[in-house]
Amino acid sequence: MTWPDARDLLPVDADRATLVGRAWLPATGADAAGDAGEDAGRDAAGLDAAGPAVVALRGDDLFDVSIAFPTMRALTEQADPTGALLAALGSGTGQRIGSLAEIVANTPPESRDAARPWLLSPIDLHVVKAAGVTFPVSMLERVIEERARGDQDAAAVIRRDILATIGGSLDELKPGSEEAAALKAMLLERGWWSQYLEVGIGPDAEVFTKAPVLATVGTSVDVGVHPASQWNNPEPEVVLVVSSDGRIVGASLGNDVNLRDVEGRSALLLGKAKDNNASASVGPFIRLFDDGYSLEDLRAAVVSLTIDGTDGFRLEGTSELARISRDPADLVDQVVGEHHRYPDGFVLYLGTMFAPVEDRDVPGRGFTHHDGDLVRIAEPRLGALVNRVRSTADAEPWTFGIDALYRSLAARGLLR
Repeated sequence: MTWPDARDLLPVDADRATLVGRAWLPATGADAAGDAGEDAGRDAAGLDAAGPAVVALRGDDLFDVSIAFPTMRALTEQADPTGALLAALGSGTGQRIGSLAEIVANTPPESRDAARPWLLSPIDLHVVKAAGVTFPVSMLERVIEERARGDQDAAAVIRRDILATIGGSLDELKPGSEEAAALKAMLLERGWWSQYLEVGIGPDAEVFTKAPVLATVGTSVDVGVHPASQWNNPEPEVVLVVSSDGRIVGASLGNDVNLRDVEGRSALLLGKAKDNNASASVGPFIRLFDDGYSLEDLRAAVVSLTIDGTDGFRLEGTSELARISRDPADLVDQVVGEHHRYPDGFVLYLGTMFAPVEDRDVPGRGFTHHDGDLVRIAEPRLGALVNRVRSTADAEPWTFGIDALYRSLAARGLLR
């Protein structure tokens, strides 16, 4: 298996994009930047301890802007994050930590040199939220999971019956509309109503907390699948970055890894199905909104998924964000407001239309991950998020929490 290089991770218009992320910087004594002059500059700024840094991509290089923005939360809370970042860089705040190519190459855990920088998930103190059942195709698959209770053979039969019952498509149905209410009444009469259809076509969206703060992983590392699951898949999604006052300030890509058999047994097992070691990836960078990229551009996003297995299996697909049943701004409005606030902001996975049913092992049993699968989630203007599938016990454990972050910031003189 070959991890992608830096060029494969960037948007097609990277030279015009405002891209920010996070990187782990070793203590300066480890010659993290590979240049004595740069190390001396970091020492003078009090950055002689190891820890995560907020970085900005400028040309082919990454620049540490932690002196201006100690956390990504500090940047995304700015009234104009792009303007604030450009002002900081323009004043000479940014310190080069190395080329993107070198840092990407040093990110995979099995070949990493701990004395040099590597990429992290681009978010830190943001709460990690996710919207579910926002695409008609995935809505049907959730209904099937529920009714099949994790049995893949039963799922194939139920899938045919449900499609026949609803006439084959829910693509044009608007959640909360009179038409949706009429469909609900019909399905109730036939005994086909489901809690997944309730959030799929009813007035209230499903929004849940996907992972703890600081628990997400970035690109070029492993994502975790719990070994208790025998039916699981990636969920490639656009991820919104939202400030504490509800402004959408940028976007990234995410993999909301799903254990279909666990959630299918009971929706009350959602936490077990969704929140596991390395089960949420975000990256490779956050693309901040600016004059050349806005929410309107994001609404036109087309997300692609490629899975390459060590067994030679390959799965490909695309998803148009325009087919989402609830507008991204409407979903944000259902997350934050006078009834629920997030003082450090949040990210929001927007849901997926991917529910792979292509047979992999046994005819009629559909798709499930194998250990070692390489999952590539890409969008032309957001880049590519690439992860390898491992058991949750074999993926890197999550050990760096909020207390560790603030101890690191304090040691580097970044708290003021």
